[in-house]
Amino acid sequence: MSKFDFLDDLHSKYPHQPVFLQAVEEMALAIDPLFRDPENGDFYKRAFLYMTEPERMISFHVPWMDDAGKLQINRGWRVEFSSALGPYKGGLRFHPTVDDGILKFLGFEQIFKNALTGLPMGGGKGGSDFNPKGKSDSEIRRFCESFMTQLCRYIGASTDVPAGDIGVGGREIGYMYGQYKRLSNKHGEGVLTGKSMLFGGIHLRPEATGYGAVYMAKHAIEDKLKKSLDGARCAVSGSGNVAQYSTKMLMELGGKVVTISDSDGVLVFDDGMTSDDFDKFIEAKQVKRTRLSSLDGSVSGKYVPDQSPWTLTEMQVDFAFPCATQNEIDKNGASLLMKNGCMGVFEGANLPVTADGQDVFRSDRTFVYIPGKAANAGGVGVSGLEMSQNASRTYWKKEKVDEMLKEMMAEIYEQMTDAAGEDGTLEQGCNRAGFLKVANALKELGWVY
Repeated sequence: MSKFDFLDDLHSKYPHQPVFLQAVEEMALAIDPLFRDPENGDFYKRAFLYMTEPERMISFHVPWMDDAGKLQINRGWRVEFSSALGPYKGGLRFHPTVDDGILKFLGFEQIFKNALTGLPMGGGKGGSDFNPKGKSDSEIRRFCESFMTQLCRYIGASTDVPAGDIGVGGREIGYMYGQYKRLSNKHGEGVLTGKSMLFGGIHLRPEATGYGAVYMAKHAIEDKLKKSLDGARCAVSGSGNVAQYSTKMLMELGGKVVTISDSDGVLVFDDGMTSDDFDKFIEAKQVKRTRLSSLDGSVSGKYVPDQSPWTLTEMQVDFAFPCATQNEIDKNGASLLMKNGCMGVFEGANLPVTADGQDVFRSDRTFVYIPGKAANAGGVGVSGLEMSQNASRTYWKKEKVDEMLKEMMAEIYEQMTDAAGEDGTLEQGCNRAGFLKVANALKELGWVY
């Protein structure tokens, strides 16, 4: 059961959704002082309970035809979690592990992440248990068109604005937007973000999550540790968009990227990834769509199968950027990181550290730990800017978007430090700032009283 009595009912209703409950407990722990406030504590508990239930959950089937002419059927969902601050906003994930519990966890996190950006966006998430790996381009197109045929009746620029996530990149967004245009006869609307620049996209959207995580890390490292990313050994996990562009920005700022990974293994660069290594990495992932093992022997790094950056016993690391998936760093991985000299973790993925792993990081008050709600908020932040760009029928140059992204991450860092106060951690400050913004909106709307 929960560490908080008022959450016991939630646990009894959703024992089959452990990752969602983990996200709720992590948030509750961070804002526990608010629950104990003698004047407003009961209101904060009521507001928190209100936030743990989605306003609406939509499920549907997604029938599509494979290349052999056989009918396939997948499940699809959209979790419209909170509209307190604006239209539901959050990505679509296509992965065989997707179910309603995973999407509730992601949607719950999205509420507070979006709040921190300062833009008028609520929280939501969606996706399907469709596995794009091994599928032809035609199969992916047919699936995306069928998925949007089901989803289109529930979304809109002022209602719900999906984007990409794991398994959903520019190609998939393009196919879905094309189907939306066919069905709706509406063009130029900001109903999806992450679109191509050819039809309403914004500069730096693919890069924004990774770039933003590094901008956030730079603020924290310079402020709290009085150190620099220049020359620092940085472990990155994953090999998707977030990992790719975290790696790129770390290298631009002088960091030594010592690992990248996928579900099969890890590439280790003892002396740091070179620019030639990076180019080959991007070609493998964005052009050839191959596994990292295919790069063994052609880059300066060594491929280690069946391992992750968090299981390498002798890898000296200054800072960690988990950018793969939820719960990738467990208690042993967290302990190993600290043993090997790690001074900070910046979450590019959503909830990549288990509850036990988080406890390890919290055991050292000098350790810098910034949750994904803040560290990876740059992606949805630039998505919000894409919505604004679409609504005003305007266009911003790359330099302008990068400037706005940097300002946004600086403002989020300031919100965290202000909410943490003198005695709190950045993790606590992140969660408190996001929660208070949503709670106050619920109060002023008359939804919680």
